[in-house]
Amino acid sequence: MKFDFHTHHERCGHASDSIRDYVEAAIERGLDLIGISDHSPFFASETDQLFPGIAMAKSEFKHYVAEVLRLKEEYRNKIEVLLGVESDFFPEHADVYRSIYEQYPFDYIIGSVHWCEGKSIFDKTRWIGADETTLIWSKQNYYELIRQSARSGMFQILGHIDAMRAYCPEFSGISTPDVDETLRVIGECDVAIEVNTSAKLKNCGNWYPADELLERALYYGVSLTLGSDAHVPDRVGDDFDTVRQRLKEIGFKEWALFRQKERFMVPL
Repeated sequence: MKFDFHTHHERCGHASDSIRDYVEAAIERGLDLIGISDHSPFFASETDQLFPGIAMAKSEFKHYVAEVLRLKEEYRNKIEVLLGVESDFFPEHADVYRSIYEQYPFDYIIGSVHWCEGKSIFDKTRWIGADETTLIWSKQNYYELIRQSARSGMFQILGHIDAMRAYCPEFSGISTPDVDETLRVIGECDVAIEVNTSAKLKNCGNWYPADELLERALYYGVSLTLGSDAHVPDRVGDDFDTVRQRLKEIGFKEWALFRQKERFMVPL
């Protein structure tokens, strides 16, 4: 079974091409399953599209869902198309997001922390001149948000759980018990995490999470799935076979698929 649960498209404002293009790319690459999971709108904002270059407009969300469902039916004899969304996690607005998601037949929802301390974790300028105390504090706050997202019950998958190192590779070397505590909570809450292959496009290189976190995830019984986080069709299914082999080397035996918010474990 070859799959990719994390893909975007042009509605979010920083990816290219249509949903259909990603489905066609998945077929060309021999995938059995393609999950569509564009960025959630900023639902708590009074503005329809708060950040046009980051996420789709609120008014577009129903059209996004309808398009994925149409393609799911159109391609059902060629590939399995799943309806997902990559949701921001803001604890103070969790009920707003939850109430909206309950209106739609999602196969899965990826919960991702993109904002910490009021700033994007992908802001390349936020770490300039940051001292060790600041980095430690930010790492602790980041993982506290991930723990809250795991406990929220809103998500089947947690996205790129060490993405704060994207443009600050030094984060990997900061020692804090928060990482182990977060993996323990994720395991207890029985939420999967993704191996996200887009990190190789950032300063940190390789994948999210790093190998040492994957080893600890195995220890805490955390389930894994895979997502390319493709923002162009050419990256659909990226590194699938390489990731599968590495997970076998670490000691994993299976990984997770999702349909109608139910998890199914399949052999690596």
